[in-house]
Amino acid sequence: AKTVVQRLLAKAGARPSDVEVAEVHDCFTMTEIMLYEAIGWAEPGKGVEFFKSGATRLDGRIPVNTGGGLVSTGHPVGATGVRQVLEIYRQMKGQCGDYQMQNRPNLGLTVNMGGDDMTITTMLLRNAPSSKL
Repeated sequence: AKTVVQRLLAKAGARPSDVEVAEVHDCFTMTEIMLYEAIGWAEPGKGVEFFKSGATRLDGRIPVNTGGGLVSTGHPVGATGVRQVLEIYRQMKGQCGDYQMQNRPNLGLTVNMGGDDMTITTMLLRNAPSSKL
């Protein structure tokens, strides 16, 4: 995941600290923690500390899995990545109701894994201003 995320951010001219919201694959608690480290938000071995700091809470520095992740939605294999993109979009457009971030994010990241954990897909989404038709 580290290589894929680094490559994506580099192509976009972004850094891990530029991400304002993320949806990460949390099939197991440890997977989410390891992804914090792979993305670059925490040093290796410090993912738990990063989580405990509150940085990933809805009101934290980088809210992660704002809709509850796989724990709240189940694990629809093959559809997880689509749900992740939808959650980022909904946060960016102010459509999340009681779990809406206070400030709408401009840059969101999804990191999804599959199969033997060697299949990684990532997406970086930018919030474009709404235009009137």
